[in-house]
This record gives sequence, structure tokens and C-alpha cells, in this order.
Amino acid sequence: MPSRSLGAILAILLSMAVSAHAQGAGGAPAATQVPDNSAFEVTTTREAGNFYSLSVPGGNVGVLVGPDGILMVDTQYPQVTDYMIAAVRKISSLPIRYLINTHYHGDHAGGDSKLAKMGTVIFARDEVRAALMRPGVAADGSPTPPAPPAGLPIVTYREALTFHMDDEEVSVFPLPRGHSAGDSLVIFHSADVMMTGDVFRTVAFPLIDAADGGSLDGLVDGVGLAIGLSGPNTKIVSGHGPTSDRAGMILWKDMITMVRDRVSEMIREGKTQDEVVALHLTADFEAKTSRPAGSGDRFVGQVYARLKAAK
Repeated sequence: MPSRSLGAILAILLSMAVSAHAQGAGGAPAATQVPDNSAFEVTTTREAGNFYSLSVPGGNVGVLVGPDGILMVDTQYPQVTDYMIAAVRKISSLPIRYLINTHYHGDHAGGDSKLAKMGTVIFARDEVRAALMRPGVAADGSPTPPAPPAGLPIVTYREALTFHMDDEEVSVFPLPRGHSAGDSLVIFHSADVMMTGDVFRTVAFPLIDAADGGSLDGLVDGVGLAIGLSGPNTKIVSGHGPTSDRAGMILWKDMITMVRDRVSEMIREGKTQDEVVALHLTADFEAKTSRPAGSGDRFVGQVYARLKAAK
């Protein structure tokens, strides 16, 4: 996949961001429930070299630190972002220069405007900016307003990007329409760490934002690309949950593919959604992971509904 060097233009973009983003704070449409104040304790883990993951129950954030400044991946909900920034400040007092969004959901991009007001340049796919500019619907069905101008990415991309900073090469790859229409994969090559956003999660089961153009087949393809770009020792920081590895991501892809193929076959056989869900197709996967037994039934039901509607 082709890449594009950032070059000297970023210095200009940085100065543009300070003025363009000084309009206020806000959050993107939420994809999962906002954690309450008791869940705001941030766990900081040095994954490798100068790369850290910051975690709360609502999700994971990536932080690259070094003499060139700080690069972050995702920001969490706006209610959590201040806690994330405080955790970053315990690692380094250098400016947070760049932010990459793995997708547009509020638990990953909700705090963008807070960083933008600090002068951070936000990078995301074209589809992410478009999604942030339109009204959305939260997980509970309530309407959410568009993100304020301060929270919009100032640099958007359609092809791969490469950042060169802090003695690290960081690759950003657009993925097929899977979890959402604007998923990105971020790889820190020297550290041998990959951030997947919600294309891969080590807690819960897949969530496909069909309203945004996400798709089951695209999710499978995106995970396959991530597997192909990872190595045997790559640390995989998923959108939610503990750090995993290539084997964990392969198991995840196999589970999704199995559910898709078996549900499709059962639809052809005339089985109802209740009959298919009652088979607990994800039981073996749940037994091999930390996911509660039976928690995959919701995912199986969603797969059935989507495949049935496509017939």
C-alpha cells in the first residue's frame, strides 16, 4: 500500500491548527456507554521502547513519546480526556503534537477538541471527518450533535501515511469498511506495536456500525490485513481490553468467519434467528478467552439479522 511522507508541511499545519481549533470542546457520537467517574482511573503500560498504552474501562489510547514531541492515537470520551492528558503528563511534559483517530466513535474521538485547543494536529480518514460533521445516534438511541469545528480532523487521508518522529516510523493504513466506514490501523515499527481501533477487541464481541457503512465482510478483510501486517512478537493494542498478540487476532478472525459462514448456511436451511442464537455458536471462542459464557449471542443475532436482510 503506498505511503505519503508528512514532510515540512506539518509545521505549517500545526500553526494553522492552533487558530482553527480554538473554538471550543465537544465530543463525537458515542458507540458505547460512557463510563462513570469511578471508572476514570487510567492504567499506563509501557508496551515497548517509547510507546505506552493508556487504558480505562471505556477503551485504549496510544502514546509515543520522545524528543520530537508526543503522538497520540485516539482520545476517549470527552469526560475521560482530561484524565488521559494528566496520565500523559506523568510520562512527558513535551507538547502533544499529533493525534490519529482510528475511527469516529465518541469513545475514540470524543476528546479531540480538547487536544486541538492545545495545538495538537488531528489526522483521520476523510470518512471520519464526514461522520463527525453530521448528527449521530448514541448507543442508547439518543441523538448526538455534530462535533464542533474544534473537534474536526485538520488533515484527512485516503491512502497510507507515514510519520517519522521520536526515532520511530509510524504507519497508518486505511482499512476496508468494517467496524465503521473510516477505520485505520496504526503500526509502530521499532516498538513492534499495532493499534487496531475497534476492528479488534479483546473484550466483548464485534460491533458493526452499519449506519456508517460498516460491514461484516469488510471487518473480516480488515482483520486479515492486520494479521498480515503483524509479526509473531507484535503487541496488539486493541480498541478495548488487554493487549494481545497475533495469535489472539487470528482467533478473533476465525470466530467471526465461523459465525458468518454457519449463520449464512442456517439461513439457507430456513432456521429462525432464535433457533440459531440458541446454538451458542461462540461458546468455544468464549471458553478460550476472557469473554463471559453466552455473551456472543448478541453478536450472532446481529449477524443473522444483517445476513437475512441481505438475502
